[in-house]
Amino acid sequence: MATAALQIPFSNHVVPGSHLLKGASYPKSIGTLPTDVEKVAADWIFSFNAFVQGEDPPLSQLFLNESYWRDLLCLTWDFHTLGGPEKIASFIKKQKKGCRIRSLKLDTSSDVRKSRVSAIDFGGDLKGVQSFLSVQTDVGWGRGLVRLLRDPEDEGNWKCFTLFTALEELTGYEELVSGRRPTGVDHGSQPGRKNWKDRRVDEENAEGEMEPTVLIVGAGQGGLSLAARLKQLGVKTLVVDRNPRIGDNWRNRYHQLVLHDSVWYDHMPYLNFPPNWPVFTPKDKLAEWFEFYANVLELNVWTKTTLKASKWDDTLQKWTVTLERERDGKLESRTLHPDHIVQATGHSGEANFPSHIEGLGDFKGDRLVHSSQFTGPHSNGKGKKAVIVGCCNSGHDIAQDFYEHGYDVTMIQRSSTLVVTSKTLIDVTMKGLYSEDGPPLEDADLINMSVPNPVSKRFHVDSALAMVQLDEPLLKGLVAAGFALDCGPDRSGLFMKYLHRGGGYYIDVGASQLIASGKIKIKQGQEITRVNAHSITLADGAELEADEIVFATGYSNMRDTAKKIFGEEVAGRVGDVWGLDQEGEVRGMWRKSGHPGFWFFGGNLALCRYYSRLLALQIKGLEAGITKYEDA
Repeated sequence: MATAALQIPFSNHVVPGSHLLKGASYPKSIGTLPTDVEKVAADWIFSFNAFVQGEDPPLSQLFLNESYWRDLLCLTWDFHTLGGPEKIASFIKKQKKGCRIRSLKLDTSSDVRKSRVSAIDFGGDLKGVQSFLSVQTDVGWGRGLVRLLRDPEDEGNWKCFTLFTALEELTGYEELVSGRRPTGVDHGSQPGRKNWKDRRVDEENAEGEMEPTVLIVGAGQGGLSLAARLKQLGVKTLVVDRNPRIGDNWRNRYHQLVLHDSVWYDHMPYLNFPPNWPVFTPKDKLAEWFEFYANVLELNVWTKTTLKASKWDDTLQKWTVTLERERDGKLESRTLHPDHIVQATGHSGEANFPSHIEGLGDFKGDRLVHSSQFTGPHSNGKGKKAVIVGCCNSGHDIAQDFYEHGYDVTMIQRSSTLVVTSKTLIDVTMKGLYSEDGPPLEDADLINMSVPNPVSKRFHVDSALAMVQLDEPLLKGLVAAGFALDCGPDRSGLFMKYLHRGGGYYIDVGASQLIASGKIKIKQGQEITRVNAHSITLADGAELEADEIVFATGYSNMRDTAKKIFGEEVAGRVGDVWGLDQEGEVRGMWRKSGHPGFWFFGGNLALCRYYSRLLALQIKGLEAGITKYEDA
């Protein structure tokens, strides 16, 4: 990504084992755009349905040579992105059940979903036909979206550039919502019957027949979203968390924390934020919402609860789990036997504290902590010196907080950081999709998820360039201050850096201008070699005085957390979490982990909202006997 005035390098650093995704190339399209877009889409669907029913035509007449089919649980019980007609045909041929999709239908149930001419690329130069789809499979139904372009190598015939299919419901096991909602009471004479409150207490405490099928460890957005989905599928679920209250995973973080994503992007399943909710959610307000959400959706959550022991039985396909729970001021121990455990402790895992640094125990200043333990600066920091190690979201927010309380602040930036202002990010990537005037949330999610990651990467190369141009004055100021910038893997911006690495960026809400103006100082490209009584020593020999040191050094992989909570045996059977596999799908998260009955779940609120349905469907499919763990 570059402009004539500003050169910003890329950063291809990825989490260990992740593949550096190759971006797609846009095809050339010829001819005029159609006047009857619905007929174009209907003709393509007719030919596609003929293919899945074993008739002609071959896939080369349906898909462009460079094309992508992203599928979530419709073709198999996993996530796949398949590139090109040959790979698609080969993949389907290898499946024992062939193509599990029975048919596609046009979805014209709303104006948003009707077929239309739509831009394929960021600049709007490449246009094609976009159509929402209804997908019928051998086990249920789903939704999808297809983007069609004329093929210049085949007389301008309309072919698929991207196809997206995702399972949404299992036949016979539909969600208990809307027309299938519970009655709340069984009228008539029933001596000794319990009322709603009695039944809720039994369910919450896993009494009698209420022992959970699924145990979720972690009551953040991941654990609560998944528990809500499972409840609507009739799967008994218990969420446990070591904190005293639901929401403490946000409530206990640093004082000024506010979400950097907007309200339109952050809704949770079944229950949107109210229309007066702020655009950017303060962390304490989100914590309160989590408590309200769990109560109103009748989720079973045990706080002040620790997992003391766990053992998986390969023969019985069950766990034996011992929990220690503080209840009414007393400790009680419970042994449960769930079929599934979901680790929802946050996609970043345990705090990554650099305990190897020499002299940590010698520090005599006011505070030395990881950012996850930082609650806020002292009210009057005049004359105090604060050093923050790390330059991503938390590091910048904490540095700004220190500065606003009068501290002399220095940030240590060890590598480069992608920086984009909050306004620019929303204006360029969210407007018209996740915004006040955007489509309904489920349609926005479908449009967003329908772009296969290779195509998304190509799209974001252009969007990232546009964002650099909009933020150029600020970015120039950062470079002049000695701050090292990057623009993500192969110059593809923030979201692709998030998928490849899980971090390495800052969505600017004020700290960047403080750095550019010199109010927050930067020490770039240096590691700490030693912590002293009242200072730190850097690799270049420089010594920085410090009254407070905060290590905003990120978090370890969820697999490391699994090892800590569940032991070596479990950690040894699961694969790596996060980063991308060879097809461009996120590894190990929201899908099979490699260990039967054990799942990883996490991500931001939007990802938890969307993927909670997909993981709940996988678990329900296993419990209902529709599929087996070893099935593809």
